[in-house]
Amino acid sequence: QVQLVESGGGLVQAGGFLRLSCKASPSIFRPNAMAWYRQAPGKQRELVATITSGGSTNYADSVKGRFTISRDNDKNTVSLQMNSLKPEDTAVYYCNVGVAEDSGRYYRASGYWGQGTQVTVSS
Repeated sequence: QVQLVESGGGLVQAGGFLRLSCKASPSIFRPNAMAWYRQAPGKQRELVATITSGGSTNYADSVKGRFTISRDNDKNTVSLQMNSLKPEDTAVYYCNVGVAEDSGRYYRASGYWGQGTQVTVSS
């Protein structure tokens, strides 16, 4: 069965860092693009970063230069390194498997989501 499990969230002060990880089912990881989304209380879910099966990455403007998405095809894991964290980064972060062309600019989410991991950044 398809499964996505996020981990690595926590409480950190502004300017700090966290690394999120998402373990995916082997059958869906390698052929597909992956993404990180986040949702803050009372706000719409937003796309944070994507990575294609070939390793092309794209980022939301709000996290460019601070966040880095990567994937390990041997471990079936996608990660999100978050540096220089800001209070506005506070949200539940979700892993998703989806579809994208080679550049990764046109990501389309699937119905497969992890349980989410909470990131809280204090000022």
